[in-house]
Amino acid sequence: MRLNTMAPPSSQQVLIQGVTQDGKTFRPSDWAERLCGVMSPFRPGGAVPGSHLSYSEWCLPSNLGDVKCVVVHRDLRDAEPMAWDFVMNFARDNALLLSEVCWLADGSMGQGPAIKT
Repeated sequence: MRLNTMAPPSSQQVLIQGVTQDGKTFRPSDWAERLCGVMSPFRPGGAVPGSHLSYSEWCLPSNLGDVKCVVVHRDLRDAEPMAWDFVMNFARDNALLLSEVCWLADGSMGQGPAIKT
């Protein structure tokens, strides 16, 4: 099983949803915040003192309705391929749903097709 981690040019982010491929809610309930905390050093310009105290703009916790999610910007893949692989492997290993997304001008999220595993 291999994730399609290539996103088309119009898609800037990948959305990892806290729902498994068999429809179950992923636990623990703070998984998104934990994952984004681990990824906090990977940010534009690299880690700086205190960067562990905020989330990286490349990996942010979010919600889609009442589903916990993580939005991963594809710039992470270009800047830190091993960090990108870590996040994508986390999603694959836990059978989480992945989608390509693009933030729209009004701050809402446009969702593309699901990424097939």
